[in-house]
Amino acid sequence: MPKHLHSFRPAFLLLPLGAALLVGCLEQVPGLGPDPRTVIRENEAKAIGSACRHAMRGIEDCYTLNPKAPKAMVFAGWKDMDAYMREHKLEGTPSVFTQKPEVAKPRAEEDIETEYNSPRS
Repeated sequence: MPKHLHSFRPAFLLLPLGAALLVGCLEQVPGLGPDPRTVIRENEAKAIGSACRHAMRGIEDCYTLNPKAPKAMVFAGWKDMDAYMREHKLEGTPSVFTQKPEVAKPRAEEDIETEYNSPRS
């Protein structure tokens, strides 16, 4: 065999290896990774799901309160928080937003002291 053909074989073998190593770096190159708006939206949806679980809301309530959030990411956040709370034996905090406010009883006219309630002199 001619000597000049042997020098190209190692280069051809290293080419796929080099390409495989560079594929892992594509996410770090600006413009080649996922759209930042998509990443932000997914992270917000996971945070919504986590907050819903911590507020002791069911996943269906969470979907209803946040119709624009991607349901898969909301569920992922809810499930992650559920696992975390079970692992660390944490109790949820009831949401103040969903609790019915106490209705203040209107006071009777006799209970309010005004200058007209006292006898006029």
